[in-house]
Amino acid sequence: MGNCCSDPTNFDAEVDLYHFDLHRAVGKGAFGKVRVVEHKKSKKLYALKYIDKAKCIKQKAVANIIQERRLLEEIDHPFIVNMRYAFQDDENCFFVLDLMLGGDLRFHLERLRYIPENVVRFWTAELSSALEYLHKQRIIHRDMKPDNILLDAMGHAHITDFNVAIHYSERRLHTSVAGSMAYMAPEVIGRLGYTWSCDWWSLGVVVFELLFHRRPFDGRSAEKMKHSILKDSIRFPSSVKDKCSKEGQQFILSLLDRNPKTRLGCHEGLGIDDIRTHPWMASIDWDTLENKESQPPFVPDMKKANFDVSHELDEFLMVEKPLTHSKRKLHPDLEKMKPELRQLEEQFTVYDFFQNRRMSYYPHNQPITNGVHHDESEGSEVIQSTTNTLVPTSTMVDRSRPGSPLNEDDAHQYIHTHPPLPSLSGHGDDGDDVSHGGERSSGSTS
Repeated sequence: MGNCCSDPTNFDAEVDLYHFDLHRAVGKGAFGKVRVVEHKKSKKLYALKYIDKAKCIKQKAVANIIQERRLLEEIDHPFIVNMRYAFQDDENCFFVLDLMLGGDLRFHLERLRYIPENVVRFWTAELSSALEYLHKQRIIHRDMKPDNILLDAMGHAHITDFNVAIHYSERRLHTSVAGSMAYMAPEVIGRLGYTWSCDWWSLGVVVFELLFHRRPFDGRSAEKMKHSILKDSIRFPSSVKDKCSKEGQQFILSLLDRNPKTRLGCHEGLGIDDIRTHPWMASIDWDTLENKESQPPFVPDMKKANFDVSHELDEFLMVEKPLTHSKRKLHPDLEKMKPELRQLEEQFTVYDFFQNRRMSYYPHNQPITNGVHHDESEGSEVIQSTTNTLVPTSTMVDRSRPGSPLNEDDAHQYIHTHPPLPSLSGHGDDGDDVSHGGERSSGSTS
């Protein structure tokens, strides 16, 4: 049960940190770190992402942490980094997630320089399956990029990092700018109003980048990048014939269609069949793939660390306060708590995948249909960015818009999501500055 120095663990009680043995640190972000943990009873390994409440409150990220916690409760899919437990103690909020030891696609892209077309196609098929599932759950991810795609030890791809994900509204389009600029769809960055179709555009940018080791849209400033996304024609590199078939090129161009209605994966009535029947996907056995029975063409080298090993050194040198098991104060007085602490206390609720049924926090009073674009004549309300600064590849978000499980009064005061946590947790980032609340703050993971 426990070790010789601690009380026996009560596995019949509500899940807490005492249920886990803490192993190596594998990443850190602005609010906390990511550790490999082992459930003492089942002996199963997980990734533990823990978020320092004080830092979270200081960065005005409370609403986003709660929103991510709620969204993750709704999700369970073979190609997503799923949440298995959630709980808190007096200092931290904890997410216990599927463990992905294969590294993120940014890591492999930088290390390999060239990724064969058949590998990219396989990952794209798995990611398409995950996106279709999310959109059926009425969730837009809004931050598809190589950093947010993790491999397991076998080489299967998984979507992670739901810190800017939202429920989409059936009744009106979203206008808030959220995500990572280089991967944003024209309708997002141009504030034209958008729905779930923006994720398919982002996937197109990811596929292009994985194949050609550069992104299709570029700009040394935010304005130039915005112009490129809205206006520039897509140019393949001169070496395209060596790296990508005609079918692959056509697949990318169909995802990078500026008209969301005709974009691949977005045709009315077709959905994922649009992707599955595309000639580039002819070699994919979808039933085998979705049962996770296909052999991935790329298997990460598990003899090497597939992440930045300096995080362990930090822990060893005690650069920051190490994570320890600590008993909670009994019966905290909610009335005397700061409003943000009280909000975390009440809304970051305990979750146990093996006991709780998954539930949706989305209002059930609207029919479930595909998101429909407004007529061009109708127009849509545009909320001006509160930051006025867009950073090319960091994750950002401005005011929460329709369909969010938060009420608007809560949401509009929390401009930024929690800064990126590292790859294994499902929170990788390039380490660029992150826009929030009109300030610039380093979201570096190193």
